[in-house]
Amino acid sequence: MVLQRISKPIIYFILIAMSLFFLMPVYVMIITSLKPFDEVTLATMWQLPTTLDFSGYAEAFGKLAPNLMNSFYLVIPATLLSAILGAMNGYVLAKWKFKGADVLFTVILFGMFIPYQSILIPLIQFLREAGLYNSILGLIFVHVVYGLPITTLMFRNFYANIPDEMIESAQIDGAGFLGIFRHIMIPLSVTSFVVVAIWQFTNIWNEFLFAVTITTSDQQPVMVALQNLSGSQIVHWNVQMAGALLAALPTLLVYILLGKYFVKGLLAGSVKG
Repeated sequence: MVLQRISKPIIYFILIAMSLFFLMPVYVMIITSLKPFDEVTLATMWQLPTTLDFSGYAEAFGKLAPNLMNSFYLVIPATLLSAILGAMNGYVLAKWKFKGADVLFTVILFGMFIPYQSILIPLIQFLREAGLYNSILGLIFVHVVYGLPITTLMFRNFYANIPDEMIESAQIDGAGFLGIFRHIMIPLSVTSFVVVAIWQFTNIWNEFLFAVTITTSDQQPVMVALQNLSGSQIVHWNVQMAGALLAALPTLLVYILLGKYFVKGLLAGSVKG
C-alpha cells in the first residue's frame, strides 16, 4: 500500500515530464509564429514574443490558401471513396464467402507492404496515359487504391464479429446483397467508418511523396506548398511556423472532434478476424 502511494506520484511526474518534453517543439512553433521577423533568432528561440504579431499567419495563409483548398478537394473524396469501397470489400470477404476468398484477402493485404518508391515510375506512366497526371483526380485515384488494403482489413475484422444469423434473417425477409449492406451493415459500422475516416484523412493529408511527384504548380496539396514556403535564400521562420500550424490544424481538429471514437472503433474488430 505504501509502495503504491509512493509510486503513483512518481508515475505522474514521469508522465508530465515526458508530455512537456514532447510539447517543446510545439511551444517553439507557436511562439515563433507569433513573433515579428526581426525577433526570430536562435538566441531568443525560447523567449516569449515582446508583442503579438500575426503577420506571419496572414502571409502564410495568403500563400497556402489555394493549396489548402487542393488538400480538401483531395482528402474528402479520397477518404469517402476508400471507406465505402473498403466497407464493401470487408462485407463480401466476411459474410459472402466464396472459393478463393481468403487468397484474395491475402493478396489485397499484400498491397499494404508495397513501398511507394517501388511503383512511382510505372504509376506516373499509367497516370500520363490515362490523362490523370498533374491533377487532383489522379491523386484521389492513387490514394483510394493505396487505401483499400487497410480499409478492407478494418471493415473485414469488424464485420466478422456480426452474427451470421442476422444476415440470414435479412435474406429470409427478402433483402439482397446491397439491401443488407445498406440497412444492416452500414448502421452497425458507424464507429468503424469513423476510424477509417480519421486514419485515411490523416494519412492522405500528411502524405508528401505522391503529392510532390504526381502534381506540379497549382495542383499541389498544402504539404508540398509548405515545403516551398521556406524559400531558397532567407527563411522567414515566423511565416514557416505559422504555415506549419495552419497545415496541421485540420488533422488536429479531426482528432479533437472524433478522437474518442478512434480507440473504440479499433477495438470493435480486435477479437475476431
